[in-house]
Amino acid sequence: MKNKLSLPKDGIAGLKENFLSDALSGFSIFLLALPLSLGIAKASEFPPIMGLLTAAIGGIIVSFFAGSPLTIKGPAAGLIVIVAGAVNAFGGGEIGWHLALGAMVVAGIIQILFGILKLGKLTDIFPLSAVHGMLAAIGLIIIIKQIPVFMDINPALTKGKEPFELLLDIPNYFAHIDTKATLVGVISLWIMLGWSKVNNPIIKKIPAPLIVLLFAIPAELILNFQTTEPNYALVHIGNIFESIKVNVDFGGTAHLGTFIKYVIMFAIVGTLESLLTIKAIDMKDPYRRKSNNNKDVIAVGIGNTIAAVFGGLPMISEVARSTANIANGAKTRWANFFHGLFILIFVLIAIKYIEMIPNSALAAMLISVGIKLAHPKEFINTFKIGKEQLAVFLITIIFTFGVDLLVGIAMGMLTEIIINIFNGKPLSVIFKAPTVVSFEGNKYLVEIDQAAVFTNYMGIKRKLDAIPSGFDVTIDLSKTKLIDHSTMENLHTYKKEYQLNGGTVELIGLNEHIAISDHQSATRIKK
Repeated sequence: MKNKLSLPKDGIAGLKENFLSDALSGFSIFLLALPLSLGIAKASEFPPIMGLLTAAIGGIIVSFFAGSPLTIKGPAAGLIVIVAGAVNAFGGGEIGWHLALGAMVVAGIIQILFGILKLGKLTDIFPLSAVHGMLAAIGLIIIIKQIPVFMDINPALTKGKEPFELLLDIPNYFAHIDTKATLVGVISLWIMLGWSKVNNPIIKKIPAPLIVLLFAIPAELILNFQTTEPNYALVHIGNIFESIKVNVDFGGTAHLGTFIKYVIMFAIVGTLESLLTIKAIDMKDPYRRKSNNNKDVIAVGIGNTIAAVFGGLPMISEVARSTANIANGAKTRWANFFHGLFILIFVLIAIKYIEMIPNSALAAMLISVGIKLAHPKEFINTFKIGKEQLAVFLITIIFTFGVDLLVGIAMGMLTEIIINIFNGKPLSVIFKAPTVVSFEGNKYLVEIDQAAVFTNYMGIKRKLDAIPSGFDVTIDLSKTKLIDHSTMENLHTYKKEYQLNGGTVELIGLNEHIAISDHQSATRIKK
C-alpha cells in the first residue's frame, strides 16, 4: 500500500510535483538522443534533420497520449533496416523518401487501430528466439552498412548494394579509406564501447554519445574537415524550414505489393519493439506501475502518423533511452516531453553545430548499437536455452539477412511450430490451449491441458490477466505434453509481475516433464 500512496501524480499535478527530476532527466535524454537521432536518420537514408523532428514529436506530442509513464519515444536503430529498405524499394533518394512516408502514414493509422482493438499483447504471438534473432540480424546489417561510412568511403561506391554485397566489399574499402575520418570513427567507437567501464559514478552519468560529440567536433575543427575532406564526410542539414513541410507522397500505392509489404513491416515490427520496451521498463519502474499497452500503441501510432506526414522517421518506445530515463530519476511521462522540448529548442537555435559532426562519428555510434544487438552473448545465451532455440534464432537471422525482415520472422515462427509439432504438440491445440480457471477461498487454480506454446499463449494470457491482483495463484501444467521456451519465459514473467503486486504464483505439475537444458525457461516435454 505504501508504494501506491507514494505514486507520482500524473498530468499537470505531476508536472508541478516532479518538475525538477523530470526536466533534468529529459535534458540528459536529449543529450543522448540528439546524435543518435541524427545517425539513425542518415543511416535510414532520410535527411538527418528528420531524426530530430521525429524525436521532438515523440516527446512533445506523444507524451500527452502515452500509456507508459517512463518510456522515451523516438527513432530507433532497430527500424533502420526497414526504413532504408523502403526508401530504396520506392526508387531511392528524395523520391524514395517521399513515397516511403506514405507507407509510414498508413502503418501509423494501423497502429492506432491496434490499440483501439486492444492488440497490446502482440508480443505474445511471436516466439522469443525469433524476436531475438530478428534483432541480432538487424544489428549485423547495421554494422555492415555503417562500415563504409565509418571509413568515409564515397557513397557512390556502395549505393544500392545489399548487405551481403557490402560484406564482400569490405576488403576493397581499404583502397579508398580516409585515414583522418576513420581515426575519428575509431576513437568514437572506442568511447562508445568503453564508456560503460568508467568507474566514476558522476562522470558515468554523462551519455557516451555526448562524449563522442565533445571529441569529434573539436577533432573535425583541428583536422580542418571543412576544407580538406570530401563533402560527404560531414553531416549536412540545409535549410530546416524548407525541409519540414508536408512531405508525404502516396504515389507508392502504384506498387501495391511493395507498399503493403512495408506497411506491414512498419506496423508490426515498430509495435513489437515498442511493446517489448514497455515490458522491460515496467519491470524496472521503482513504483511498480503497469503501463497501458493499448493506450501507448495508440500514442505511438499518432506520433508516427504526424511524423510521417512532415517527413519524419517511424518512432517507437526506445529501450536504451527509456532505461537511461529511469537511471536519471525520471518520475512521469513529462521527462519524455522535456526531452522532445529540448530537441526542438536546439533545432531552432543551434542547428549550425550539427554540420560540424563527422559522419564517421555517427557511424561509430550506430556500430556500437549493432554490436549490442548482435553481441556473441546473444548466441551463447540462446544456445544455453536449448539447441532448438538456437536453430530458430539462426534461421531467423539467415532469412532476415538474406531476404528481408518479414520473411525472417515468418521463417523463425514456422521453425518453432515445426519443432513444437516434432516435440509432441497436438495440432488440435495449435492456436487454443484448453485452460480452466477455478477459485476457492483465497486461491485461484489455473489448469492448462495438452500444450502451452507461443501460438496459443494469448488465450492462456487472457485468462491469467483476468485474475485480480493480491491472490494466491497456482498454475498446474501436469496435463500438458509440451511447454515451449516462449511460454515458460512468459509464465515466469507473469509470476514476477503478479508477485510485485502483492500476490503469489506457483507453477506445479512439471515433475514428469524433461527440460531440454538446465535453463529456467527451457522447453519442457512430458515423456
